[in-house]
Amino acid sequence: MRIRTIVLRMRQCCLPLAVIALVGPTVLAQQGAQDGEWSSYGGDLGHTRYSPLRQIDASNFDSLELAWSFKTDNLGPTPEYRFQSTPLMIDGVLYSTGGSRRAVIALDATNGELLWMHRLEEGARAEAAPRQLSGRGLSYWEEGDDKRILYVTPGYQLVALDARTGQRIPGFGEDGIVDLKQNDDQVMDLITSDIGLHSTPAIAKDVVVIGAAHSTGGNPRSRENVKGYVRGFDVRTGERLWIFHTIPMPGEYGNETWLGDSASYTGNTGVWAQISIDPELETVYLPVEAATGDYYGAYRPGNNLFADSLVAVDLHTGERKWHYQLVHHGIWDHDIPCAPILLDIIVDGRPIKAVAQPTKQASLYVFDRVTGEPVWPIEERPVEIGEVPGEWYSPTQPIPTKPPAYDRQGTTEADLIDFTPALRAAALELASWHKLGPIFTPPVVSQIDGPLGTLMAPATGGGTNWPGGSYDPETNTLYVSSNSSVASLGLVPPYPGQSDMAYIQGNAATGPRTSGGAGSSAGGGRTEFEAAQAQRPQSSRGRPPVGLRVEGLPLLKPPYGVITAIDMNAGTIRWQIPHGETPDAVRNHPLLQGLTLPRTGQNASVGTLVTGALLIAGEGETTTNAAGATVAYLRAYDKATGSEVGALELPAPQSGSPMTYRVADQQYLVIAVSGSGYSGELRAYKLP
Repeated sequence: MRIRTIVLRMRQCCLPLAVIALVGPTVLAQQGAQDGEWSSYGGDLGHTRYSPLRQIDASNFDSLELAWSFKTDNLGPTPEYRFQSTPLMIDGVLYSTGGSRRAVIALDATNGELLWMHRLEEGARAEAAPRQLSGRGLSYWEEGDDKRILYVTPGYQLVALDARTGQRIPGFGEDGIVDLKQNDDQVMDLITSDIGLHSTPAIAKDVVVIGAAHSTGGNPRSRENVKGYVRGFDVRTGERLWIFHTIPMPGEYGNETWLGDSASYTGNTGVWAQISIDPELETVYLPVEAATGDYYGAYRPGNNLFADSLVAVDLHTGERKWHYQLVHHGIWDHDIPCAPILLDIIVDGRPIKAVAQPTKQASLYVFDRVTGEPVWPIEERPVEIGEVPGEWYSPTQPIPTKPPAYDRQGTTEADLIDFTPALRAAALELASWHKLGPIFTPPVVSQIDGPLGTLMAPATGGGTNWPGGSYDPETNTLYVSSNSSVASLGLVPPYPGQSDMAYIQGNAATGPRTSGGAGSSAGGGRTEFEAAQAQRPQSSRGRPPVGLRVEGLPLLKPPYGVITAIDMNAGTIRWQIPHGETPDAVRNHPLLQGLTLPRTGQNASVGTLVTGALLIAGEGETTTNAAGATVAYLRAYDKATGSEVGALELPAPQSGSPMTYRVADQQYLVIAVSGSGYSGELRAYKLP
């Protein structure tokens, strides 16, 4: 392994920075970015994504101009087209990861000049990593003159750098590196083990908290996998301070929820989302993902703590304080995808230190962050028991009574597209091949005669995903974007040698696979479903649907993506708007010509930024503007009403969440863009 640090310019920092991890209890985790800086991924350790800056407002947003841009193409051997970073800005220096190797860069925050760059070449270890590319960013810590940048490499190593030079910290771990595949209370291969991380470290009071991520779980190679334990490390030395077993060991709390011997071999249950910390309460909030097998859990019977749970642990010891499982025995890939948001609210005259968790299922779960008690009742409601062979089912699931769901949950015929009678009829035909039902309708085994799958809404990537939400402490309003998509969830037997699971997620649009070879979706042979269809007479039901589109249009009615504002004192929705221009494929569709369509929004997961003046969010896909150019838009909304007050054209979709800062009395707005053939770029905007 070869390490190289390139120092392009030394910058002397003469003023001490009061970062939120080190200040006293008068500065709370939910008060947003302070002093015009952006010192942690979410703006603060409570992930409010809030800044009180208000120089950029509704009167001048359209006047913003590009201050500087930085392409990441040369930070790795190939350009990156999924650039998801949210940079940090401290004392006039902007820090970010970038490029296909996950390099770390320091830029002058006023002009984008490269000050230094660090990269770690991990060879085969990075090539085998389940979480590659530049990840979502990095973290900052300081005490006196000791100023550090910490990040996790694709190969799952924690690196500490001198924030002024980019040089590794000699006294941290082994020459500035802690190997996260070691000292994890389990044995794993240092090259090929299925573990990594896209998210940033969380740092408070000299403790660095690190989660874990794995390959996507729809088609696991095995019912066995690495466990995603969470650990705390000393920020100065890299010494492991504690570990929290997200799958409890024998004798630990929750082990009894894994029936049989399933806790011994089941894996995943990592924290791949951002982690939040309340320094005053000295509590870490862990949003834990699903266990091995996103859609088939027969090999892990039981409720499976702490999978799909929000867990509060002690910052210094890792001991559990409280937990709440949001999904029992998950078989929908409803793992917790984003940072819990810490907020102080007043409910019925009672002040509450709260934590709000957005989810893929488009429910907001709200708890007292001290005790773990739900702020509003969360009811255990009966759900359908499925019929997949061997599966274990929970008879109930927890459903919040307040706030109401902020996006479509479940699928009915009323949700199907109805722009024209012909499109409506085609949508009903397509839906008839599937099972419809409310949220938590279980998956089915894909059948020749149907159902091909369960129409699941929100889809796997729907609802709220990794960008999470934002919170305005001035108005006690939480803002969250969501993807109003649908997926067909059908289970199929794996190909021989593909997996030791009895069922994995299949291509429900083409039906069950044969037991003897690859199906058409894998590039060879025909599925049993296709073969049977080819032999059917013309008068029978006909050919199966291909995908979930009707004449190239989405199966479900718009909106396809929304932003919702939630009053957190009342637990009610203030407003909701479609976010994103109507896609070209819908706006220009020949069957819709002559129809007046409102803005539909877009199927995309985008992060929001709330400032003293505006709510800001970019679009997740491009459209064609009036001049014929392909653009995406960065939009500004009135916080109180959701009315759009400004928009800027971007050359590519928003792919990282926006952030803002102030240098020399000038406010900047920075966003990472990429995709649609456009490689990763940081773009900074300011007023003329």
